[in-house]
Amino acid sequence: MSLAALGDSFTEGVGDPYPETVPAADRGAGVDAAGNVVFRGWADRLAEHLADHLGEIRYANLAVRGKLMRQIVTDQVPVALEMAPDLVTLCAGGNDLLRPGGDPERMAKVLDATVARLRANGSQVVLFTGVNVSTGYMRGTIGLFARYYMNVRAVADKYDCFLVDQWSMGVLTDGRAWDDDRLHMSPEGHRRLALRVAEVLGVPTVERWDAPWPEVEPVSWRQARKEDLTWVRESLGPWIGRRLTGRSSGDSVTAKRPELTPLTKDRS
Repeated sequence: MSLAALGDSFTEGVGDPYPETVPAADRGAGVDAAGNVVFRGWADRLAEHLADHLGEIRYANLAVRGKLMRQIVTDQVPVALEMAPDLVTLCAGGNDLLRPGGDPERMAKVLDATVARLRANGSQVVLFTGVNVSTGYMRGTIGLFARYYMNVRAVADKYDCFLVDQWSMGVLTDGRAWDDDRLHMSPEGHRRLALRVAEVLGVPTVERWDAPWPEVEPVSWRQARKEDLTWVRESLGPWIGRRLTGRSSGDSVTAKRPELTPLTKDRS
């Protein structure tokens, strides 16, 4: 079986760095040629679940952080079409909707045409809705995202795709599912999502994605405000700065797994 993962930071795995215990051959030696951290993420974890189930698969991850839908369609989709994998995971559009003028209906038309090309090429496709996060800085954009996700559902139905409905995954609305930057998932969020994707694909796993979170002590108001200020200084400020100057977090990043390469059950 062959799997190609396409998208942006969500699929690249930002927020879920590989632990040092993972062999360098399986994590790209920890950094890419530009010195950026190589992340694991739900897609790598899914590939591991598939390899454990099937013994061996071939896997490519073309996703790069910060990419807009047009960049994913232009740069990644042709490579995937050339690979002609059995399965393609595709998640795109989040970065577009976080920018002024993001148009859910226009993006849906591009997604429709892209999925049509992938399906006509013989690949099964996995699509995603996003998480129902309507608090904090996402409050003003959740309507746009919801409109787009309804279109994603329609595209999935039209082309008989697998659909991973994160909107209904209440466990992902817990703060522990998110990285300190509040934009990318934490290792635990990525782990749970990989289990959910495996479930949608009918791949058996030992653990459950919807296991209840452990009880924790509530955070004091003072601590919460301190964390908010840290987030503004270390995450929100730099993010806004990149938008104002036309830069992207993925400007110096290349795909961590640009070709279909074997991944075995024993990871050797």
